Amino acid sequence: MQIISSSTIQTWERFYRANFINSLTGFKSASLIGTVNKIGKTNLGIFSSLVHIGSDPALVGYINRPVKAAPHTLANIQATGVYTINHIHTPFLEQAHQTSAKYPDEVSEFEEVGLTPEFLDNMVAPFVKESKVKYALTLEEILPIKLNNTFLVIGKVQQVKLDQNILLPDGFLELDKAGSICSNGIDGYYASHLIDRFEYAKPNLETKRISRNR
Repeated sequence: MQIISSSTIQTWERFYRANFINSLTGFKSASLIGTVNKIGKTNLGIFSSLVHIGSDPALVGYINRPVKAAPHTLANIQATGVYTINHIHTPFLEQAHQTSAKYPDEVSEFEEVGLTPEFLDNMVAPFVKESKVKYALTLEEILPIKLNNTFLVIGKVQQVKLDQNILLPDGFLELDKAGSICSNGIDGYYASHLIDRFEYAKPNLETKRISRNR
């Protein structure tokens, strides 16, 4: 196996280094974050840095790049306090990827890429109508990361909309049935399938699989 030192990594060309480090962390969820600015203009951006923060309360975080590189999503969330996260599926993958382009603030990515904004139950932030798994959040906290001028944005889940057939009796979501994709690196996308599920692990007890009949 090849061993690569940090000093070697620092000598690499910028985009080669970015591809390498972004791929190094492995497969990640890829989602579209929907927001709206103060004058009602919708915004949509693709993010692959989402993380589960906690279940009680239900908290989800994502990393926002430095403000100069990605200002609109963060500014809209700060202005309105609400946003949506929408899973991406193969039929609109190209449109989802195109939202990573740096459009001006007055331009709606929904309109540019051909996706449909959907508004539910007085939530001012737009969902992606084409998404089969989506949820709305209220802003709870923004934590600046001084090391690289990024931000950890934490929101509380307020509303979830999904296809009922992917929800199992124990609360598990079979996201492969919804066709939710995952990402690797900056520009690679993958389909997913369930390999197995196991019961809660305890010391000195045999690992047991969860029955598929639940």
